[in-house]
Amino acid sequence: MDPLANSVAFLFPGQGSQFVGMGKDLALSSDSARAAFETADSTLGYPLSKLCWEGPEADLNQTLHTQPAILVHSVATWRALQERVGNLRPRCLAGHSLGEFSALVAAGALEFGDALHLVRERARLMTEAGERSPGGMAALLNLGIEEAEKVCEQAAAETGEVVQVANDNCPGQVVISGTLQALERAMILAKERGARRALRLAVSVAAHSPLMRPAAGVFARTVQSTPISPAGVSVIANVTAEPIWQVSAIREELEAQLTSPVQWTRSVRKMVAEGCVRFIELGPKDVLTGLGRRIAPEVPGLSIGTAADLAAFDGV
Repeated sequence: MDPLANSVAFLFPGQGSQFVGMGKDLALSSDSARAAFETADSTLGYPLSKLCWEGPEADLNQTLHTQPAILVHSVATWRALQERVGNLRPRCLAGHSLGEFSALVAAGALEFGDALHLVRERARLMTEAGERSPGGMAALLNLGIEEAEKVCEQAAAETGEVVQVANDNCPGQVVISGTLQALERAMILAKERGARRALRLAVSVAAHSPLMRPAAGVFARTVQSTPISPAGVSVIANVTAEPIWQVSAIREELEAQLTSPVQWTRSVRKMVAEGCVRFIELGPKDVLTGLGRRIAPEVPGLSIGTAADLAAFDGV
Protein backbone atom coordinates (compact mmCIF):
# COMPACT_ATOMS: atom_id res chain seq x y z
CA MET A 1 0.00 0.00 0.00
CA ASP A 2 1.25 3.48 -0.85
CA PRO A 3 2.59 5.22 2.30
CA LEU A 4 0.36 8.21 1.50
CA ALA A 5 -2.73 6.03 1.96
CA ASN A 6 -3.24 7.26 5.51
CA SER A 7 -3.22 10.89 4.29
CA VAL A 8 -6.14 10.45 1.90
CA ALA A 9 -9.72 11.62 2.49
CA PHE A 10 -12.55 9.73 0.80
CA LEU A 11 -15.60 11.84 -0.02
CA PHE A 12 -19.16 10.72 -0.76
CA PRO A 13 -21.68 12.78 -2.79
CA GLY A 14 -25.23 13.74 -1.92
CA GLN A 15 -28.54 14.09 -3.71
CA GLY A 16 -28.33 15.56 -7.20
CA SER A 17 -25.50 13.34 -8.48
CA GLN A 18 -27.79 10.54 -9.69
CA PHE A 19 -28.11 9.51 -13.35
CA VAL A 20 -29.67 6.62 -15.25
CA GLY A 21 -27.08 3.90 -15.72
CA MET A 22 -25.30 4.63 -12.43
CA GLY A 23 -23.31 1.69 -11.15
CA LYS A 24 -24.21 -0.83 -13.86
CA ASP A 25 -20.68 -1.19 -15.24
CA LEU A 26 -19.29 -1.50 -11.71
CA ALA A 27 -21.72 -4.31 -10.92
CA LEU A 28 -20.72 -6.12 -14.11
CA SER A 29 -17.00 -5.84 -13.33
CA SER A 30 -16.89 -6.26 -9.54
CA ASP A 31 -18.39 -8.99 -7.36
CA SER A 32 -18.38 -6.66 -4.36
CA ALA A 33 -20.22 -3.90 -6.22
CA ARG A 34 -22.79 -6.35 -7.57
CA ALA A 35 -23.37 -7.72 -4.07
CA ALA A 36 -24.06 -4.19 -2.79
CA PHE A 37 -26.80 -3.68 -5.38
CA GLU A 38 -28.25 -7.13 -4.61
CA THR A 39 -28.31 -6.29 -0.89
CA ALA A 40 -30.13 -3.04 -1.64
CA ASP A 41 -32.77 -4.83 -3.75
CA SER A 42 -33.47 -7.42 -1.07
CA THR A 43 -33.35 -4.96 1.85
CA LEU A 44 -35.65 -2.38 0.26
CA GLY A 45 -37.98 -4.94 -1.29
CA TYR A 46 -37.94 -3.60 -4.83
CA PRO A 47 -35.43 -3.63 -7.73
CA LEU A 48 -33.50 -0.44 -6.99
CA SER A 49 -30.68 -1.74 -9.18
CA LYS A 50 -32.99 -1.84 -12.23
CA LEU A 51 -34.12 1.72 -11.51
CA CYS A 52 -30.49 2.88 -11.23
CA TRP A 53 -29.44 1.15 -14.41
CA GLU A 54 -32.50 1.57 -16.64
CA GLY A 55 -34.63 4.34 -15.16
CA PRO A 56 -37.05 5.86 -15.93
CA GLU A 57 -35.25 9.06 -14.99
CA ALA A 58 -38.36 10.67 -13.49
CA ASP A 59 -38.67 7.82 -10.99
CA LEU A 60 -34.96 7.81 -10.16
CA ASN A 61 -35.17 11.55 -9.46
CA GLN A 62 -37.86 11.08 -6.82
CA THR A 63 -36.26 11.69 -3.42
CA LEU A 64 -37.63 8.39 -2.14
CA HIS A 65 -35.49 6.53 -4.70
CA THR A 66 -32.65 9.00 -5.25
CA GLN A 67 -31.28 8.87 -1.74
CA PRO A 68 -30.91 5.07 -1.45
CA ALA A 69 -29.65 4.96 -5.07
CA ILE A 70 -26.75 7.29 -4.31
CA LEU A 71 -25.99 5.44 -1.09
CA VAL A 72 -25.79 2.06 -2.83
CA HIS A 73 -23.67 3.40 -5.71
CA SER A 74 -21.23 5.01 -3.28
CA VAL A 75 -20.95 1.90 -1.11
CA ALA A 76 -20.61 -0.29 -4.22
CA THR A 77 -17.75 1.94 -5.41
CA TRP A 78 -16.07 1.83 -2.00
CA ARG A 79 -16.28 -1.95 -1.88
CA ALA A 80 -15.10 -2.36 -5.48
CA LEU A 81 -12.08 -0.19 -4.67
CA GLN A 82 -11.30 -2.29 -1.60
CA GLU A 83 -11.66 -5.42 -3.72
CA ARG A 84 -9.09 -4.04 -6.15
CA VAL A 85 -6.46 -2.51 -3.85
CA GLY A 86 -7.01 -4.16 -0.46
CA ASN A 87 -8.31 -2.89 2.85
CA LEU A 88 -8.23 0.91 3.01
CA ARG A 89 -7.70 3.07 6.08
CA PRO A 90 -7.82 6.73 5.06
CA ARG A 91 -7.06 9.71 7.28
CA CYS A 92 -10.64 11.05 7.07
CA LEU A 93 -14.04 10.37 5.56
CA ALA A 94 -16.77 12.86 4.77
CA GLY A 95 -20.04 12.94 2.88
CA HIS A 96 -22.18 15.83 1.68
CA SER A 97 -25.63 15.66 3.32
CA LEU A 98 -26.97 12.23 2.27
CA GLY A 99 -23.36 11.24 1.56
CA GLU A 100 -22.64 11.28 5.27
CA PHE A 101 -24.47 7.94 5.54
CA SER A 102 -22.11 6.47 2.90
CA ALA A 103 -19.15 7.79 4.88
CA LEU A 104 -20.45 6.17 8.06
CA VAL A 105 -20.80 2.82 6.28
CA ALA A 106 -17.22 3.12 5.02
CA ALA A 107 -16.09 4.01 8.56
CA GLY A 108 -17.72 0.87 9.98
CA ALA A 109 -20.15 2.87 12.11
CA LEU A 110 -23.24 1.74 10.20
CA GLU A 111 -24.02 -1.63 8.67
CA PHE A 112 -25.02 -1.21 5.03
CA GLY A 113 -28.49 -2.70 5.54
CA ASP A 114 -29.15 -0.38 8.49
CA ALA A 115 -27.96 2.60 6.44
CA LEU A 116 -30.39 1.65 3.66
CA HIS A 117 -33.30 1.58 6.11
CA LEU A 118 -32.23 4.92 7.61
CA VAL A 119 -31.85 6.62 4.25
CA ARG A 120 -35.15 5.26 2.97
CA GLU A 121 -36.92 6.60 6.07
CA ARG A 122 -35.09 9.92 5.80
CA ALA A 123 -36.23 10.29 2.21
CA ARG A 124 -39.82 9.38 3.09
CA LEU A 125 -39.97 11.85 5.97
CA MET A 126 -38.39 14.64 3.93
CA THR A 127 -40.94 14.08 1.16
CA GLU A 128 -43.82 14.19 3.64
CA ALA A 129 -42.44 17.34 5.28
CA GLY A 130 -42.18 18.96 1.86
CA GLU A 131 -45.81 18.12 1.11
CA ARG A 132 -46.98 19.59 4.43
CA SER A 133 -44.76 22.69 4.27
CA PRO A 134 -43.91 23.44 0.64
CA GLY A 135 -40.55 25.05 0.09
CA GLY A 136 -37.52 25.01 -2.12
CA MET A 137 -33.83 25.71 -2.47
CA ALA A 138 -31.72 28.09 -4.53
CA ALA A 139 -28.04 28.46 -5.36
CA LEU A 140 -26.43 31.88 -4.94
CA LEU A 141 -23.33 32.30 -7.08
CA ASN A 142 -20.52 34.76 -6.40
CA LEU A 143 -21.87 35.73 -3.00
CA GLY A 144 -19.93 35.12 0.21
CA ILE A 145 -21.33 33.11 3.09
CA GLU A 146 -21.66 36.14 5.38
CA GLU A 147 -23.56 38.10 2.73
CA ALA A 148 -25.79 35.07 2.07
CA GLU A 149 -26.62 34.85 5.77
CA LYS A 150 -27.51 38.56 5.86
CA VAL A 151 -29.71 38.13 2.78
CA CYS A 152 -31.59 35.29 4.48
CA GLU A 153 -32.01 37.24 7.71
CA GLN A 154 -33.45 40.22 5.82
CA ALA A 155 -35.76 38.08 3.66
CA ALA A 156 -37.04 36.21 6.73
CA ALA A 157 -37.67 39.48 8.57
CA GLU A 158 -39.50 41.04 5.62
CA THR A 159 -41.71 38.04 4.86
CA GLY A 160 -42.13 36.60 8.34
CA GLU A 161 -41.24 33.21 6.88
CA VAL A 162 -38.31 30.80 6.95
CA VAL A 163 -35.19 30.96 4.79
CA GLN A 164 -31.61 30.12 5.77
CA VAL A 165 -28.28 28.97 4.39
CA ALA A 166 -28.52 25.24 3.69
CA ASN A 167 -25.15 24.42 2.13
CA ASP A 168 -21.90 26.37 2.28
CA ASN A 169 -20.54 24.44 -0.68
CA CYS A 170 -17.44 26.44 -1.58
CA PRO A 171 -16.35 30.06 -1.89
CA GLY A 172 -18.83 31.71 -4.23
CA GLN A 173 -21.45 28.94 -4.09
CA VAL A 174 -24.00 28.98 -1.29
CA VAL A 175 -27.35 27.17 -1.30
CA ILE A 176 -30.28 28.62 0.63
CA SER A 177 -33.48 26.88 1.68
CA GLY A 178 -36.92 27.97 2.87
CA THR A 179 -40.54 28.75 2.07
CA LEU A 180 -41.26 29.81 -1.49
CA GLN A 181 -42.07 33.44 -0.62
CA ALA A 182 -39.01 33.93 1.56
CA LEU A 183 -36.81 32.13 -0.95
CA GLU A 184 -37.93 34.37 -3.81
CA ARG A 185 -37.31 37.49 -1.72
CA ALA A 186 -33.85 36.24 -0.73
CA MET A 187 -32.97 35.61 -4.38
CA ILE A 188 -33.89 39.21 -5.28
CA LEU A 189 -31.88 40.57 -2.36
CA ALA A 190 -28.91 38.39 -3.29
CA LYS A 191 -28.79 39.86 -6.80
CA GLU A 192 -29.04 43.37 -5.34
CA ARG A 193 -26.04 42.58 -3.11
CA GLY A 194 -23.90 41.40 -6.02
CA ALA A 195 -24.71 37.72 -6.62
CA ARG A 196 -23.90 36.85 -10.22
CA ARG A 197 -26.85 34.47 -10.35
CA ALA A 198 -29.60 33.17 -8.06
CA LEU A 199 -30.94 29.88 -9.36
CA ARG A 200 -33.86 27.80 -8.10
CA LEU A 201 -32.89 24.15 -7.73
CA ALA A 202 -35.05 21.32 -9.01
CA VAL A 203 -36.17 20.17 -5.55
CA SER A 204 -39.55 20.45 -3.85
CA VAL A 205 -38.32 20.33 -0.25
CA ALA A 206 -36.50 22.89 1.89
CA ALA A 207 -33.73 20.59 3.08
CA HIS A 208 -31.43 21.68 5.91
CA SER A 209 -33.91 24.25 7.16
CA PRO A 210 -36.44 24.51 10.02
CA LEU A 211 -39.15 23.28 7.63
CA MET A 212 -37.65 19.82 8.14
CA ARG A 213 -38.27 19.85 11.92
CA PRO A 214 -41.29 17.50 11.76
CA ALA A 215 -39.20 15.03 9.76
CA ALA A 216 -36.21 15.46 12.07
CA GLY A 217 -38.26 14.70 15.16
CA VAL A 218 -39.52 11.39 13.80
CA PHE A 219 -36.16 10.53 12.22
CA ALA A 220 -34.41 11.03 15.56
CA ARG A 221 -36.38 8.12 17.00
CA THR A 222 -35.31 5.93 14.08
CA VAL A 223 -31.69 6.93 14.60
CA GLN A 224 -31.91 6.09 18.31
CA SER A 225 -33.22 2.60 17.55
CA THR A 226 -30.61 1.84 14.87
CA PRO A 227 -27.44 -0.05 15.86
CA ILE A 228 -24.40 2.23 15.52
CA SER A 229 -20.76 1.39 16.31
CA PRO A 230 -17.78 3.66 16.94
CA ALA A 231 -16.30 4.80 13.64
CA GLY A 232 -13.00 3.18 12.74
CA VAL A 233 -11.96 6.35 10.89
CA SER A 234 -12.77 9.95 11.77
CA VAL A 235 -15.81 11.25 9.89
CA ILE A 236 -15.91 15.02 9.43
CA ALA A 237 -19.43 16.02 10.43
CA ASN A 238 -21.64 18.19 8.21
CA VAL A 239 -23.08 20.18 11.10
CA THR A 240 -19.88 21.05 12.99
CA ALA A 241 -17.09 20.37 10.47
CA GLU A 242 -15.34 18.50 13.28
CA PRO A 243 -14.24 14.83 13.47
CA ILE A 244 -16.68 12.41 15.06
CA TRP A 245 -16.27 8.75 15.89
CA GLN A 246 -18.14 8.14 19.16
CA VAL A 247 -21.62 6.60 18.92
CA SER A 248 -23.26 9.45 20.84
CA ALA A 249 -21.72 12.05 18.51
CA ILE A 250 -22.82 10.13 15.42
CA ARG A 251 -26.41 9.91 16.66
CA GLU A 252 -26.40 13.62 17.51
CA GLU A 253 -25.06 14.48 14.05
CA LEU A 254 -27.65 12.43 12.17
CA GLU A 255 -30.47 13.90 14.24
CA ALA A 256 -29.32 17.51 13.71
CA GLN A 257 -28.39 17.15 10.05
CA LEU A 258 -31.86 17.55 8.52
CA THR A 259 -32.38 21.06 9.90
CA SER A 260 -28.78 22.32 10.00
CA PRO A 261 -26.60 23.79 7.23
CA VAL A 262 -24.00 21.57 5.57
CA GLN A 263 -20.65 23.16 6.42
CA TRP A 264 -18.81 21.74 3.41
CA THR A 265 -16.26 24.53 2.97
CA ARG A 266 -15.24 24.25 6.61
CA SER A 267 -15.25 20.44 6.39
CA VAL A 268 -12.80 20.37 3.48
CA ARG A 269 -10.53 22.86 5.22
CA LYS A 270 -10.69 20.75 8.37
CA MET A 271 -9.57 17.68 6.42
CA VAL A 272 -6.61 19.62 5.07
CA ALA A 273 -5.75 20.74 8.61
CA GLU A 274 -6.00 17.09 9.73
CA GLY A 275 -3.25 16.19 7.25
CA CYS A 276 -5.19 15.02 4.20
CA VAL A 277 -3.12 15.56 1.03
CA ARG A 278 -5.45 13.96 -1.52
CA PHE A 279 -9.23 13.79 -1.98
CA ILE A 280 -10.90 10.82 -3.64
CA GLU A 281 -14.64 11.05 -4.34
CA LEU A 282 -16.54 7.76 -4.51
CA GLY A 283 -19.96 7.61 -6.15
CA PRO A 284 -21.86 9.08 -9.07
CA LYS A 285 -20.39 12.09 -10.91
CA ASP A 286 -17.68 14.41 -9.57
CA VAL A 287 -19.47 17.29 -7.84
CA LEU A 288 -17.37 17.18 -4.67
CA THR A 289 -14.14 16.97 -6.65
CA GLY A 290 -15.06 20.26 -8.32
CA LEU A 291 -15.93 21.89 -5.00
CA GLY A 292 -12.63 20.71 -3.55
CA ARG A 293 -10.71 22.52 -6.28
CA ARG A 294 -12.45 25.74 -5.27
CA ILE A 295 -11.88 25.28 -1.53
CA ALA A 296 -8.38 23.78 -1.43
CA PRO A 297 -6.80 24.07 -4.90
CA GLU A 298 -3.45 22.89 -3.52
CA VAL A 299 -4.89 19.43 -2.76
CA PRO A 300 -5.26 17.10 -5.75
CA GLY A 301 -8.56 15.30 -6.14
CA LEU A 302 -10.13 12.69 -8.36
CA SER A 303 -13.45 10.89 -8.63
CA ILE A 304 -14.17 7.18 -8.98
CA GLY A 305 -17.65 6.09 -9.97
CA THR A 306 -17.33 3.82 -12.98
CA ALA A 307 -15.48 0.66 -13.93
CA ALA A 308 -13.24 2.75 -16.20
CA ASP A 309 -12.38 5.10 -13.32
CA LEU A 310 -11.53 2.14 -11.16
CA ALA A 311 -9.35 0.53 -13.86
CA ALA A 312 -7.47 3.81 -14.33
CA PHE A 313 -6.88 4.34 -10.62
CA ASP A 314 -3.15 4.42 -9.86
CA GLY A 315 -3.43 3.72 -6.15
CA VAL A 316 -3.48 5.84 -3.02
